[in-house]
Amino acid sequence: MSDQGKVSPARRRGLADEVGDRIREAIFSGAYAPGEQLREVELSGEMDVSRGPVREALRLLEREGLVHCAWHRGTTVTTLSVEDVAELDSLRGALEDLAVRQVIARASDEDLASVAKTADMMERAADAHEMVRCDIAFHDAVFAAAGHQRLADAWDGIRCQVHLFLLTRIGRSTKGYLDCIPREHRELVAALRARDTDTALALFAAHRRHAVDVVASTADAS
Repeated sequence: MSDQGKVSPARRRGLADEVGDRIREAIFSGAYAPGEQLREVELSGEMDVSRGPVREALRLLEREGLVHCAWHRGTTVTTLSVEDVAELDSLRGALEDLAVRQVIARASDEDLASVAKTADMMERAADAHEMVRCDIAFHDAVFAAAGHQRLADAWDGIRCQVHLFLLTRIGRSTKGYLDCIPREHRELVAALRARDTDTALALFAAHRRHAVDVVASTADAS
């Protein structure tokens, strides 16, 4: 049997990836809020590309959980339900607990310095959206310091949804946000550097719970 024809020729996907990056960045910057509709015609016009790459990019973002496509409503930026938040928080907690244990057991001082550097960046965040980026960068560094590739891959699978969750959090309330987030992360760094597993796990759990409580309390009030 001939080996020819077993796989189809590869297609270049560079343009769709670039379009996806730009739409994702617009969502993360707050240009498109949760629930807002994303129209292929408008997006293709604004980015000066055909609708094909836009459609492909939206499918990619749907797999990431950032947008939702429905035949009767088109494509909208994902709005996280109470159930979505609960599922995301429980999965993130399971992954993060393992990451914390790995970091404390195996991370080098240089790894911990990299984590601390991302926390230091929070002191210079100019607004809530920049602070969210710093928050995500901090947790990226924690998972990288864990030295566990499959764990890092699992985090990468929910990373965009966690970012969307944090955008939902600041969309509900930013009261005290720019002050409390750097302080919380300094405490997380101190616990990791002290190699104090119980304290670190408790502080990471409290950090997650604080954000969930803000979203839940404002949802109940609406």
